[in-house]
Amino acid sequence: MSGLHMESIAIGIAWCLAWGEGREPQFDPSVLQEMRRALTSGEEVPAQVREIVDRVRELLAIPDNISREEFPETITDLENKYPNLWNQPGKIGLVYGGVTKVKQYVFEDAKLPDIRGASALLDRINLVDLPAFFGKHPESNRYNIHFAKVREWLDENFSGESKLSKALIPEMIVYSTGGNILAFCPAAFVNELTDAIEKRYYFETITANSCAVGDRFKLLEIRFGLLRNPIEQTFWLDKYRQEYKNPLVEAYFGKLDRESKESCIAAPSCVEEAFADRKSFNELTTKLAVMFNQRRSGNDFEENDLEKRPSRRYPPMLETHPYLQRDESDRRSAIARATDNPDNRSEKGLPGSPWFSEVSARKRKAGDRAKKGEIKQTHWYAEWHPAVIEGWVDKFEDFLEKHPVKLHKYCHVCDIESVKIAESLTQLGSTSNGFVAYIYADGNNMGGYIQKITTPQEYQNFSEDVDNATRYAVYQALSEHLHPRPAQENDKSDRNFVWIHPFEIITIGGDDIILIVPADRALAIAKTIGEQFEQILLKQVEIPGVEIKGNYQTPPSEKPIDISKCHRYLSQNAVVSNCQLSTSIGVLIADYKTPIYYAKKLYEQLLKSAKKRAKDLKKHGYCGGTVDFLVMKSVTALSSSIEEFRKEALTKDSPQELKLYAAPYTLHEIGGLIESVKALKKAEFPKSQLYQIRSFLEQGKNTTILNYRYFRTRLKDGNSEILKKEFEEAWCKPKDPENNGNLAPWMSVIEQNKRTVYETIWREIVDIYDFIELENYEFIPEYLVDVEVES
Repeated sequence: MSGLHMESIAIGIAWCLAWGEGREPQFDPSVLQEMRRALTSGEEVPAQVREIVDRVRELLAIPDNISREEFPETITDLENKYPNLWNQPGKIGLVYGGVTKVKQYVFEDAKLPDIRGASALLDRINLVDLPAFFGKHPESNRYNIHFAKVREWLDENFSGESKLSKALIPEMIVYSTGGNILAFCPAAFVNELTDAIEKRYYFETITANSCAVGDRFKLLEIRFGLLRNPIEQTFWLDKYRQEYKNPLVEAYFGKLDRESKESCIAAPSCVEEAFADRKSFNELTTKLAVMFNQRRSGNDFEENDLEKRPSRRYPPMLETHPYLQRDESDRRSAIARATDNPDNRSEKGLPGSPWFSEVSARKRKAGDRAKKGEIKQTHWYAEWHPAVIEGWVDKFEDFLEKHPVKLHKYCHVCDIESVKIAESLTQLGSTSNGFVAYIYADGNNMGGYIQKITTPQEYQNFSEDVDNATRYAVYQALSEHLHPRPAQENDKSDRNFVWIHPFEIITIGGDDIILIVPADRALAIAKTIGEQFEQILLKQVEIPGVEIKGNYQTPPSEKPIDISKCHRYLSQNAVVSNCQLSTSIGVLIADYKTPIYYAKKLYEQLLKSAKKRAKDLKKHGYCGGTVDFLVMKSVTALSSSIEEFRKEALTKDSPQELKLYAAPYTLHEIGGLIESVKALKKAEFPKSQLYQIRSFLEQGKNTTILNYRYFRTRLKDGNSEILKKEFEEAWCKPKDPENNGNLAPWMSVIEQNKRTVYETIWREIVDIYDFIELENYEFIPEYLVDVEVES
């Protein structure tokens, strides 16, 4: 019998079945290794495991999307059609786990090095340590020694009767991105593997919350979802036809509404399709997700065929005392102070001699390692070393080195080797006149797309595709809009300067992105991230060495897309988004002194607002990204939520409803907003008049229109036409095509109740006016200008 090359996930499934349900393999380990090698190369497998491999191949032969005619009508039909798969002895373990309350751990410290270290430590555990359990080598050779140490740790802590590491292989991993891992394992090691995942996070971070759960399933369940034993008791298609309108059934399978059909992700059009979408591998992952939430919440649950695990009701917590010294976060008792070593003057502490608890000390050391790429010996805390940590800037530089054109565009003013990472938010803010921008992006339509996934291999492909699209969208945006910038080396009194990367990547995980960038490039970067994410998934932008395996093209829509209802800016010029997945982005521009925990609350609200806008636009067929932003020029500028602030302070009823803002925006609109600001600058529109027109907005629609036209007529020759073309005709045309007038600076929006609401971008133009620059602009800090003048 000649072999056929088998996909990696299938090899992992075959290994689990061949291992058996005991702690010791049912075949000699050499037979399992030979089977793995043969399946990888497409050669003949050993005779002892041939029947098992045949069952796995039979599972693979089932189409991803079974037609209505082929899908088993009754549970008896399923049993008769696939008797070998149901009767295959043994079960397979499936484990899901990862870190929880990520932002609570990462942002509990206010300083950038600590945040960087916390994020880098979690990334390394998820991307390197957990895959190392399965023997999967990291892409970077920097982790070779660390990889061996992780394997040693696993054997020391989880040896038992048979070593856990011997039972795991890389092909079992479905995905390990975005802070979570999903993987198969032999049935006997489910609890041991979940305990190892949780313990690794605690061992490295002490307080980062983690959770992992697992269960065992029969081979047929991997393709057709959960099946009862005896199988005849399973709720199947014939019963679903009769009960699909039952509220309880709808709550589980989803409501089947044949009339509502979105263009982004095709909803089930019939009973068979709705049932097939649910009864797949997706049902197993849903069960694990429910178990994950139960365990994370501290609830006890016990499966029939799994031993009871210790409760996670009491997460790691370090007690403190009112009379003990605490660390800078004021959460835990301090164990060390970063002062100069009195016995060795060459061993320096940190500015201000801060106190550290063991948790915060680990974050700081991990942050130093991620920043400098080398272990920094600290006399004030020498009990723990962060091992290897590859920071996001290291990965970005690797990307640039593989793309010489982008390297030259990004770093044409200096040598990349001489560019450093920002020491603090103060140094980062100095590159943009004291302002920074927080960019928080998250994927849209992810849940709807996942519900259509039916096999483990599709899950793996989807995870890799989204991770690649997210990561390279960020790299593309940063290399397109930024260059290294000069910054003061230490403090404001220091006249020396160094070249630094003017950004900080807090995290890129799955479909989540958190960045800190210069305020004057924030909106352009956000727009490019959203566009590149979609274009990479659609294979319109090729990244060398990266293959997008899934098909993310939107299905044909029965509803025509009215693009004029999607975009308020030159809708006829907008490109229709054909990607099923997109991103919503919140951008907060603020003074660098703004506390990070406060900034976090605001940009999370902005992201939520952008997502709501994206959801509303889906009704009109828009599947692309959205952006909401806020400019906060003083720390105490906003005391309530952004939604309440806009509703109470920026919405007027006199007599029409007037919105003195237009956010959130589509990606096309955010590009138009940037162009409109540039047009105002080209027209040399007096800045004082920008503020005057903004002050007239609250006095009503007609008063504002009159004053705007008065100011426009006073512009210099030619500049009035620029403003008319780039602002009035682009944004302020009436919705009635037969009306040739304009409402500048207002635009009308007809809501669902047929009520006309007037909104304006003018206030937001004023807000971002100082943060949008014309082309060919290079930022030079004021203190460097002073140096040049003095010289």
